[in-house]
Amino acid sequence: MTLALSASAWSTIASLATALGTLVLAIATFASVRSANRSARIAEQALRDQRRALLMHSRTQDAAQRIMFGDGQWVSVPGGAGVALHRDGVVYLALSLRNIGSGIAVLTGWHACAAGAGGEREHAPLEQLRAQRRDLYIPPGDVGLWQGALRDAEEERHGEVARAISSQEPIRIELHYTDQAGAQRTVSRFALTPIQAADASDRARMKAGERDAAVVRHWQLEPR
Repeated sequence: MTLALSASAWSTIASLATALGTLVLAIATFASVRSANRSARIAEQALRDQRRALLMHSRTQDAAQRIMFGDGQWVSVPGGAGVALHRDGVVYLALSLRNIGSGIAVLTGWHACAAGAGGEREHAPLEQLRAQRRDLYIPPGDVGLWQGALRDAEEERHGEVARAISSQEPIRIELHYTDQAGAQRTVSRFALTPIQAADASDRARMKAGERDAAVVRHWQLEPR
């Protein structure tokens, strides 16, 4: 025996079917949006990785670089090395660097001190960084340079680094840099270690201020 459904029953069934269809559509839309957001985050991270720079000391087989400071002072920095020179009351510092990251490194600031001057675990406060006087860029997979000078003899850091140079003690240099978009800020710490003089060639290198250079640590900073 077939029972006929009333109009009100059919109306209820239609409403339920519509509600179910709306729910299914909402779930599908939510899943689609969530997947799209995840894909966007992955793409954004991939783009950031493509722009990330990471600085190391250069290799010993890399070519020497001639660097001129603003007052006309020239230094020569071989691969895998740096320079710490105190001359005519000015402290000249330089590093031969290699960018092993996949993006351009844009150097924006630096800090120098004697290696035993504390703060071994953390980098120097960002507000103590010195701004670069000129733009320095190091392309990915290539070598480049960093240079800085301490000219104020009354400044604490000037005396501290000058004494480390004269007494042949290690010097610590921290470089702050970003990618080409000004993001992904990084601080890398380098150590300039005095050369152990074994012959006349080593003594000549020491006289020119040359030191062995090595990266010590990196800090990936939070984005601005």
